[in-house]
Amino acid sequence: MAKLDHDGVKIHYEVHGPGNGKGPTILLSHGYSSTSRMWDGQVAALKDRYQVVVWDMRGHGESDYPKDQSRYSEALTVGDMAALLDTVGAKKAIIAGLSLGGYMSLAFNATHPERVGALMLFDTGPGFKKDEARAKWNETAHQRAARFDAEGLAALNSSDEVKIVRHRDASGLAGAARGMLAQQNDRVIQSLDKVAAPTLVLVGANDTGFLAATDYMAAKIKGSTKAVIPDAGHAANLHQPALFNQAVEAFLAKLPHA
Repeated sequence: MAKLDHDGVKIHYEVHGPGNGKGPTILLSHGYSSTSRMWDGQVAALKDRYQVVVWDMRGHGESDYPKDQSRYSEALTVGDMAALLDTVGAKKAIIAGLSLGGYMSLAFNATHPERVGALMLFDTGPGFKKDEARAKWNETAHQRAARFDAEGLAALNSSDEVKIVRHRDASGLAGAARGMLAQQNDRVIQSLDKVAAPTLVLVGANDTGFLAATDYMAAKIKGSTKAVIPDAGHAANLHQPALFNQAVEAFLAKLPHA
């Protein structure tokens, strides 16, 4: 288990696979209030051919939980991702994530497009163009933070990608809800038509909250591949791991890795 010190915040990460630059790097980012453990099934499926990097976002799992609210933001999370790639020696990588991890993958692409060999966006959305819609989303994020402040880890929901993980306490989750789950602007959604990297947009057929967002991203991102996983909800990789991995591997097989 390794730790990256990024501007005084220690970020937990793991590197699996051949190493020594022998396979393309895949950076997998988890959803809000989950951790790198949600990717165990994908690590097992991909590590023989890829350098797979998984990590715990700040405020989550084995990473630091800064007390200062200003240490939680989209920009700092994107910075963590760039620092991780630097640490594992990857100038470019396949950037992938689920839910909040997918949103941050898009944010990373908007900031560092030259470092993105491909994008894989799972059960996620690109944010909101309209201020009112963003304000409603942010109100929910702040309510989640308030529940963590009041109830601690008892406020965790029972979704599958959350049930399988552990956090030391709820302080980091509250900070992440306010600074990372809440969105400041429409930068990410406005970047979709500028995405140049090959992109997989995947959703569970039963993930009703993200079906429209998936269609929107697939329409806006030129040349993207859309995949719908049957009988799967928000954690499509956990509900249907074989079908999820099959869709991911079919997409990866088409990439020019040379």
